Amino acid sequence: MKENYDFSKAERGKFYNPTGVFHLPIYLESDVNAYMQQVAQEKGLDVQQLVNQWLRHNIQLLQSVS
Repeated sequence: MKENYDFSKAERGKFYNPTGVFHLPIYLESDVNAYMQQVAQEKGLDVQQLVNQWLRHNIQLLQSVS
């Protein structure tokens, strides 16, 4: 790294995007991933679609209990 950096020509907020959407990665453990891959293949879905369906279903179950 340099001792000093020159920020005199910098623009504040140049890359800031208030409407930006972040997609956070979710890492499944190997046994869970293998199972989800198998079920997704049987149903003809992507793993992402399957996981989202399962999570939505679990959210509905939790909301119905509370």
